[in-house]
Amino acid sequence: MKILLQAATIFDATSAFHQQQQHVLIQNGIITYIGADEQQADQTISAEGLCVSAGWVDMYAYVGEPGLEYKEDLETLSAAAAAGGFTEVLCLPNTNPVVQSKASINFIKSKSTLLPVTLHPLAALTVETQGKDLTEMIDLYKAGAIGFTDGTRPLQGADVLLKALQYLQTFDGLLLNRPEHTRLTEHGQMHEGQASTRLGMKGIPALAEEVMVTRDLQLLAYTGGKIHFSLVSTAAAIEAIRQAKAAGLHVTCDVASYQIAFTDETIPPFDTNYKVSPPFRGEADAAAIRQGLKDGTIDALVSAHMPQDTESKKLEFDLAEFGIINLETAFAVANTTLQDSLSTATLIEKFSDNPRRILGLAAPRLAVGEAANLTLFSTEQVWVPGPEHIKSKSGNSPFFGTPLTGKVIGIIHKGQVVLNTFF
Repeated sequence: MKILLQAATIFDATSAFHQQQQHVLIQNGIITYIGADEQQADQTISAEGLCVSAGWVDMYAYVGEPGLEYKEDLETLSAAAAAGGFTEVLCLPNTNPVVQSKASINFIKSKSTLLPVTLHPLAALTVETQGKDLTEMIDLYKAGAIGFTDGTRPLQGADVLLKALQYLQTFDGLLLNRPEHTRLTEHGQMHEGQASTRLGMKGIPALAEEVMVTRDLQLLAYTGGKIHFSLVSTAAAIEAIRQAKAAGLHVTCDVASYQIAFTDETIPPFDTNYKVSPPFRGEADAAAIRQGLKDGTIDALVSAHMPQDTESKKLEFDLAEFGIINLETAFAVANTTLQDSLSTATLIEKFSDNPRRILGLAAPRLAVGEAANLTLFSTEQVWVPGPEHIKSKSGNSPFFGTPLTGKVIGIIHKGQVVLNTFF
């Protein structure tokens, strides 16, 4: 089957056609033509402001399967990812049972074989993600684990982190950690500041993130190896990472694409759809995130997709679970909130090129003869997400009913074409 992307602006820094408008022909999953001449095709994809890039990679998404399929299963995660423009997604290990065996790695890999999105399993760093004993990381790596993390449970023990960094160096493995001192965030509900004081809610201090980033960087300097911080959110943490990079440490980090969509002063009080971890911070932190993305301190943007069922969200604010769904809105939210700070090329770099560099994944190229691993999108289209559009099993989103600028048209991957039908 021949598929033509008509007059698409190409975003691929390695291509001679970078940021040029060209026709792209794909036949049986392989790019066979890029140029200005019209081509015959069985299916033509044309849209206002059509752009194409290498498929995007999400480094932080939660899937409930196995054990918590009522929140999200692998099929609905794949459908949501495709709708959001992601062709590859890293799955957190916090399932039931925890992803800590070769069988659990193979389960995710085998179930994703026929799906249009490649699902990469992240393996637990410690047994049952309890932060005590290390898992059999070499065996898990050989089975296909792309990295090691306790996912939604930040690693607290300095001794465990030190041993993990040393152990991972034997096969150049990647450690991913959420920087949060859980004793400082215990019972916290939102960012600690004037807003939390006014509302009478227990705050989550920026210090809880900053002390852990500082600690982990000191351990990294001592042991060597490499570490990736997931979901940074504070100005001081970003500055510490900036200095560590300048000193030559192998450190990278990401931020949730929605992190600066709101601040603690702008979120509606007691609406659990705005309850996320880390929380929406202050304006100074939002400014630091913009600068960190601009100067390269922050390497990647992630969805931080955290589906929650109705019973977990429609509760009093202090009882509700943290998290929102964002796979399907990640690009649009980032494009809307960052369009004055980042160019489209830099934005795509944060979604595609940098995650692959961090993870050691082969980078797809927009070149004749290459397999099509592509994301189709528009930076100009304005749309309004709503529950009727959502592919996820859960509907915990603060963006329903909000006009967003930037729309994913679809993906082409594994010889499959998935288009957003309501485009």
